[in-house]
Amino acid sequence: MTENSLIDEFLNYLKFERHFSPHTAKCYSADLAQFCAFLSGNMAAASGRQNFSSASRTVAAAGQGGAETGAALMVEVSVQQKLRDATSDQIKEYLAFLGTQSYSKSTVARKLATLRSFYKFCLRRSYVKVHPLATIRTPKQEKRLPKFLELNDINRLLSTPDINTLLGARDRAMLEVLFSTGVRVSELVDMNFNDVNFEGGTIRVSGKGKKQRTAPIGPTAIASIKRYLELRRADVRSAGFDPEALFVNKHGQRLSTRSVRRKLDKYLAESGLDPSISPHTLRHSFATHMLNNGADLRSVQELLGHQSLSTTQVYTHLTAPRLKAVYDDTHPRA
Repeated sequence: MTENSLIDEFLNYLKFERHFSPHTAKCYSADLAQFCAFLSGNMAAASGRQNFSSASRTVAAAGQGGAETGAALMVEVSVQQKLRDATSDQIKEYLAFLGTQSYSKSTVARKLATLRSFYKFCLRRSYVKVHPLATIRTPKQEKRLPKFLELNDINRLLSTPDINTLLGARDRAMLEVLFSTGVRVSELVDMNFNDVNFEGGTIRVSGKGKKQRTAPIGPTAIASIKRYLELRRADVRSAGFDPEALFVNKHGQRLSTRSVRRKLDKYLAESGLDPSISPHTLRHSFATHMLNNGADLRSVQELLGHQSLSTTQVYTHLTAPRLKAVYDDTHPRA
């Protein structure tokens, strides 16, 4: 088995068995390519001064015959062996190397998480005998509180799109759905027509790992979707639009997450709001406002599609004033 086919097998496992998104799989692939470059002593590639895929191109040349075939095969076997024989000491050296590259602690933690997953996979399939990260701890990360929007800023943003045009009505509906349900932007663009229950006021969400949940959706968001669909059906090009996708671009194809981000940037500029706000900020805002208005943590966990309650607990740091008010109102000695 070659180093490339081993990594490919791992990436296919992530995509087809664990149902990771293509974006997440791409990040894992880049992290593993960087680690391979480090193990091979190619510090230019490992530090980003040279494309990580250069080694892969050399390996690919091995199958094309010619004078370079033998050398390319030696490179391939060498990297393969180093990847499978990596030790804890080498992981520590790699960790020290990452520390010299101006990465944030969260990025370093993600790269180590990639290696943990990869070697766990290799151990389970008997490709390695020892997990080289078994005794290595992930460096502590800074705890950053999620950014959220106050309600007046939410209203300002949501009222910016021109709902008299098809694209404006679509954008208003998208923003309304993001804030009304707290869905991830990747979940938003995956939504189909039949996911929306207009009468019941719910929407079916396909979350991480293809896990589905049903989320309540408010009447304002429902009305915005109906307005968008009304204009969409009236468009002369509608027969050529994707018949399943709820939100489509001007060519009638399913929107991408990048397109949603670009649209949000446009409305942030028009409304004069902080340009660093992202679609995920609306998710943070949803959770924060729910908790501030009395929702319990477990319910918010379910609504957000979080596997672990600890992931949701970060929002309790943002709701300290409400918690203090609850304490003052309910504790007998307050």
